[in-house]
Amino acid sequence: MDPSALAAAGTDPSARLMHPLLFEILGWVPAVIFPMASGLQLLAILHRRSAEGVSVPAWALFAIANMCLFVYTEKYGEMESIMGALGTAALNLCIVAAAWRYRKKP
Repeated sequence: MDPSALAAAGTDPSARLMHPLLFEILGWVPAVIFPMASGLQLLAILHRRSAEGVSVPAWALFAIANMCLFVYTEKYGEMESIMGALGTAALNLCIVAAAWRYRKKP
């Protein structure tokens, strides 16, 4: 595809390179997978009552990155963005809190 068509695809929604339904489905994939993955980590910590092997700084950075991603995408009213970025950020912060709560004490 020539560069002008690629440029147009980025600015004109009717000139997208993929079918709108596929585009919609692809938007929901991270909106479901990211919160699910974070939720599984949170459940593992709570079930084991242990944060062994859990990096609190890494999960805190994931939360910050997800909040920044939400702002960067400027899709404030789209459920995919809210669930995928803000929902995941909230779960990331819950992981930080749970990991802090169940950290090994010397």
